[in-house]
Amino acid sequence: MELPAEFALLVACCRRPPSAEGDEAVRRAAAAVDWPLLLATAARHRVEGLVHDGLRRAGAAVPAEAAGRLAAEASAIARENLLYAAEALRLSERLERAGVAHLFVKGVTLAILAYARLGLKRSSDIDLLVAPEDYAAACAALDAAGYHCFHPAGAALDGILRYAAAAKDSAWRSGAGIKVELHQRLTENPMLLPAVGARSPAQRVEIAPGVSLPTLAREQLFAYLCCHGAFTAWSRLKWLADLAALVAGEEEAGIERLYRSAIILSPGRAAGQALLLAHRLFGTRVGPALEAELRADRVTLYLERTALGTMAGGGPRELNQRRFGAARLNLSVLMLQPGWRYKAAEIGRKLPSVPRALRAAVGGRRAS
Repeated sequence: MELPAEFALLVACCRRPPSAEGDEAVRRAAAAVDWPLLLATAARHRVEGLVHDGLRRAGAAVPAEAAGRLAAEASAIARENLLYAAEALRLSERLERAGVAHLFVKGVTLAILAYARLGLKRSSDIDLLVAPEDYAAACAALDAAGYHCFHPAGAALDGILRYAAAAKDSAWRSGAGIKVELHQRLTENPMLLPAVGARSPAQRVEIAPGVSLPTLAREQLFAYLCCHGAFTAWSRLKWLADLAALVAGEEEAGIERLYRSAIILSPGRAAGQALLLAHRLFGTRVGPALEAELRADRVTLYLERTALGTMAGGGPRELNQRRFGAARLNLSVLMLQPGWRYKAAEIGRKLPSVPRALRAAVGGRRAS
């Protein structure tokens, strides 16, 4: 598949680690783009900070208006990430006092692990993972910290708990407008990543000198990022760019170890799809034997092609704005694991689970 010029420039700017060869690829790609379309496409993929950094580093020729807009977005991303980092620390301290084991996923911890600084990766919320048995205590901690639950809207605690049990998380917002997604598991379909939760192996990430936050250990984090991207058919480049940046220093043997671990933690094709995409777009070091193994599975190849189309196609249009976009997404998710049990669980999840959880949440509010 030939990549659209604008998407090719996004990929070149996101590639890690920086190199003279990569800078030359950025300059070549920048000479061929429609800049208004490039800006709109970068916004959809939420990689404006990485694009600004890549263009600046390469010394590419950029029209003044486009350069100004990218610089403004990059500054906003840096400010937002500092705000999210401070708020994550505040929430972590509160949860620790309440005795709630917790992990932060994606967000500022991933920004440090993948890019070694906060100012590049855009975040839109704080993803916070707690164990199901600690969920009520975590809700109370958020409430005490000045947050209110807006999804499900207006539900009492028992309704929030029922909703999160069915839909994996609830959404909260502070008076300052900061959004927190409070997870009790990381995937909508619990069969997709059954062995990873708040009490999984963890690591602490230093986000400022002497200040750290807990997140998943490397193998668990890699498996989660593969599943997260696969469950959206990788429709945003930022998710693949983050994954590729996270493993950019790994040699072939290290990549294979991560893959083998991931398919134990999450049986199926999500990790294979992710590695084929990362190898194609970002040069991730997938060895010849592993690549041949992955390409021997026709379904994994289909998943790679589908994801490449959802990611590179459509320009600034979201997947649900494109013809058959939702159908391609649903079929892709359905094929992530072989066997009828996963497919039956996914079909069942798509049809009744969220409406049932919503009714339960509303019922809890009425009963209060």
